[in-house]
Amino acid sequence: MSYMFKQLSREWRFMLRQKYLLVLLGCAILISGFSVQSGLNEIEQQQQTIERLTAADAADRTDAQHKHDEIGMLAYYTFHLTYSAPSNLAFAALGERDIYPWKHRIKMLAIEGQIYESDTQNAELTQAGKIDFLFVISALSPLIIILLFHDLFANERSSGRHDLLVTTAKSPWALWGARGAIRFIAIFLCLMLPFYVGTWVSGSSLAAIGLVSFYCFIYLAFWALLSVYWGRNASSAPKVASGLIGIWVLFAFITPILGDLSINKLVHSPKGGDIVFTQREAVNDAWDLPKEVTMDAFTATYPEWKDHVAMQSMFEWKWYYAFQQVGDQIAAPMSQEYRAAAKKKYELAGYASLLSPPLLLQRMLTRLAKTDAVAAFKYEQHLRDFHQELRLYHYPFLFAQGEFDKGELDNMPNFEKFVTEQQNDRKTDSVQSTNK
Repeated sequence: MSYMFKQLSREWRFMLRQKYLLVLLGCAILISGFSVQSGLNEIEQQQQTIERLTAADAADRTDAQHKHDEIGMLAYYTFHLTYSAPSNLAFAALGERDIYPWKHRIKMLAIEGQIYESDTQNAELTQAGKIDFLFVISALSPLIIILLFHDLFANERSSGRHDLLVTTAKSPWALWGARGAIRFIAIFLCLMLPFYVGTWVSGSSLAAIGLVSFYCFIYLAFWALLSVYWGRNASSAPKVASGLIGIWVLFAFITPILGDLSINKLVHSPKGGDIVFTQREAVNDAWDLPKEVTMDAFTATYPEWKDHVAMQSMFEWKWYYAFQQVGDQIAAPMSQEYRAAAKKKYELAGYASLLSPPLLLQRMLTRLAKTDAVAAFKYEQHLRDFHQELRLYHYPFLFAQGEFDKGELDNMPNFEKFVTEQQNDRKTDSVQSTNK
């Protein structure tokens, strides 16, 4: 043990005398720290946005409920904020939150248009992405490791010290193993220390920290071992670096791009704009159709209201919300096809990631941080289920009960409460399944 410690101590002092290595390690800790700070700022902005919108949404809803008494008017002017709050680990892997919308403001109108007509960021900026911790680890850290390890053997050969070092060392592991271990430990700490500070600030769980550390260790070790293997017999450091950079480009860019192109070629889906257009066209056409046509289509889905669809005037709110429902029904096949295609693409991307270590790491960390497409699908389903709850709350008043008592507003669905109840129900089902 003392012998190995002496070798490590020697290599540590040797590394400290190599200024270019210290500059490289300094750059690593700086860019990792910047990415963590950038991620924390982004998540803080998202949380502040949610708090600001929640307060404004509550004030607006209260105002609408004071102004209107009729249930149809209340349903039309009452908005409900829905959102997907970022997890504590989201700062490290912002994932798909730039691409999939994570907040909506919905009401009782047709849901498809409200989902696909959501706010998104500038598409060109989204393509550029953000420099978060995941980007530094998956895309940039291999370059740093290549620069650290590419001359491990070649530098000694070109300077004529290789044979002397090998002859005088007790074993190759005591020489090259200690040198490689010191460099690996140094770069691992430089990259991970800012992340640990970020987890302390965000309050991430120890389990999540442990898993991220394990994944990053395996990933960095892969690139370190690859660099050592590639350069073990080389005498030209630039040639080693060129070969390794070629492998990095293949794994980090070419494979993901080819995978993305292949998946888009294999899986076809309607566009969100087409879904919105279909739903809007159905709703607009309903104004000119005989009311029986709309009501028949509505009661085909909700037969319990077929005895309450008769109208006493040219316009009634139950007819208005019925053709909103029918608009969704007409767009439903396209919407289901769109969502099925998105899930299929995600599954195929999983297979493609097996050929690209950077893509595989991104997939694992975004799943841990709940910032991937799966989290976006889950939020959209919550949104759809909540909108359905709103409809089921309003339909009895619209079709059967006539006068609306404002005391019933206390029972109106609330998104936060709805999501919490769904999560509790799933936990209960999971416990019952385990007990069985």
